Amino acid sequence: MNVLERLRHSFAAATPEGGDAAAFAAAVRPSTDSKFGDYQANGCMALAKSLQKNPRELAHRVAEAVDLAPLAATPEVAGPGFLNVRLVDSWVARTLEDLIVDEALGIVPPARPKTVVVDYSSPNVAKPMHVGHIRSTVIGESLARIFAALGHKVIRDNHLGDWGSQFGMILWGWKNHRDEAAFATAPVAELARLYRLAQAKIKAKEPNVEDATRVETAKLHAGDAENRALWERFMPYCLAALKDVYDRLGVKFDVELGESFYDPMLADVVADLEAKGIAQVSEGATVVFVEGTKAPLIVRKRDGAYNYATTDLATIKYREETWQPDEVLYVVDHRQGDHFKLLFAVARRWGYERTDLEHVAFGTILGTDRKPFKTRDGDVVGLESLLDEGVAEALKVVQEISPDLEPEQHQRVAEVVGLGSIKYADLSQNRQSDYVFDWKKMLAMNGNTGAYLQYAYARIQSIFRKGEITPESIRLQRPTIALSHPAERALGVRLLRLPETLELAALELKPNILTDYLFDLANAFSSFFEECPVLKAESTERRNSRLALADITARTLKFGLDLLGIEVVDRM
Repeated sequence: MNVLERLRHSFAAATPEGGDAAAFAAAVRPSTDSKFGDYQANGCMALAKSLQKNPRELAHRVAEAVDLAPLAATPEVAGPGFLNVRLVDSWVARTLEDLIVDEALGIVPPARPKTVVVDYSSPNVAKPMHVGHIRSTVIGESLARIFAALGHKVIRDNHLGDWGSQFGMILWGWKNHRDEAAFATAPVAELARLYRLAQAKIKAKEPNVEDATRVETAKLHAGDAENRALWERFMPYCLAALKDVYDRLGVKFDVELGESFYDPMLADVVADLEAKGIAQVSEGATVVFVEGTKAPLIVRKRDGAYNYATTDLATIKYREETWQPDEVLYVVDHRQGDHFKLLFAVARRWGYERTDLEHVAFGTILGTDRKPFKTRDGDVVGLESLLDEGVAEALKVVQEISPDLEPEQHQRVAEVVGLGSIKYADLSQNRQSDYVFDWKKMLAMNGNTGAYLQYAYARIQSIFRKGEITPESIRLQRPTIALSHPAERALGVRLLRLPETLELAALELKPNILTDYLFDLANAFSSFFEECPVLKAESTERRNSRLALADITARTLKFGLDLLGIEVVDRM
């Protein structure tokens, strides 16, 4: 168990008779203000109300009953009934000494690992990725890495849109408006042009265009030889373009099963829903009514065609039969909330109740005008151009703060800092909120930014270079950790909080819990570095102790940033 789990276990055991032990234990929280100790238990007020007791008297009873040894001393009662917990310095020091040689940084694998499917990114393959895809991609990738770091089995699934109406538009465009020369030089750009052209004509209500694109989609689904051959011709180009973006972002999937994979299963899905009395015909369509909702889930349209709801049900069935997951996380924007409520309700009625299906919703990226982020011409910002701009903006910063680096080093650092800043700006937000995309803020070298954390890591590496010492040599010595200075202790306590931070981030499905921790850790290190001389410490023993703390901090920052999909460099 991590530190917080141990404390909560102890408080649960000390809960007065008649109290809710789980709720009382959950009220133990880490503190970032030293005047409240290292942790604070604030559940006595609620517990006292339910037991009709005086909260401060109840707090004293709990303080006398709880046994926190050897982690912490007897809690201190404060205010109307708070319990402030301070970890024992000698225990903190010994635990940090263990971290010096612990590659897992205190993370202990669970006794019963879960199987977690993370469904994220999921672009339509025939179009270049745009800024709207960044949130699903980086949030999903980070959650996958966090669950894997905690010891769970993770299956990363990119549920590609490779079969829907957009392909009907492209097929129609290809047959009527294609530019063979353009396709030969830039195939994905040409397919995207044809898609936009069809979309524009449909929006302008040009006669017969929308019906014609639907016919092309239906022919593809029915196995038409010409349309299937074109689809097979286009797909490799589309997938290669996606792979280039994913490689640059450091994103890898275990499976990429698109809508086309599930198409042969759809008829059986609807037939089974009908046979079990779950689906019924309504106004010519086959639907499932769900109590408490305004509209039903349509699984077969009036014209006999299936839709993405049918595909989603087939996907749930396939995942259950193939992987038997404990959780499936759908990292999809908040606008799909109603769809997922209906989908999950129908899946449960269909018999898939064992697996926890979770919609990991997120908000919108806004421009500085607080409107959806677009180019000056009003187009959606392309993802590749966004990444290129991020690197270009980062290069200006890197050249300014590190003019002594070689040009190729500047470029390498700019790539790491630029991409890292884009990811961190997204992941540091509460995912359910909208946020403003602002280059100046996200590339700032102070404040809660990826660049600041990457600089904190590089700064620690410079300490070792300046002292002509390697981190490995300190780990081999495994020095005794001293925490006599408040800044040493504050840093040490934060280093112990990594496992509990990851557990909370996984529980709430919020990477910003991890970014907040890393920012707090970097600030604690900055205070430590300013107040506690490292290379010029008063003794060799103190120097090695502080170098060990610096090394654990660097490893924690690097590990935590990696869980966000962000790289580090040794020099900035």
